[in-house]
Amino acid sequence: VQLQASGGGLVQAGGSLRFSCASSGCTFSSYAMGWFRQAPGKEREFVASIRWNTYYTDSVKGRFSISRDNAKNMVYLQMNSLKPEDTAVYYCAASRFSTSAPMPENEVDYWGKGTQVTVSS
Repeated sequence: VQLQASGGGLVQAGGSLRFSCASSGCTFSSYAMGWFRQAPGKEREFVASIRWNTYYTDSVKGRFSISRDNAKNMVYLQMNSLKPEDTAVYYCAASRFSTSAPMPENEVDYWGKGTQVTVSS
């Protein structure tokens, strides 16, 4: 299983970015998909997940939106009203059996390569 994320970059505070994550090698619709991030000097943290429902960490509620297209094997993270504290490396994740919200890291089966987001003030 491969997860290929794209869409990171540098943006000013208040701006928007959209992440895409393409999945291959699995029955995509059977997986819960999630996004995690790791800020400099901090542990990796859960951001959002989607299986039948969506779930967000409190700090991004109302600003970020996760969605999926099972026909295209894609998951997306729309990030609006970005803040400097959103600066981190973002990771796409897939879990075959997780039904938990938030998605625990120990239930992630596959990780994509990290993609940097830098939000300038």
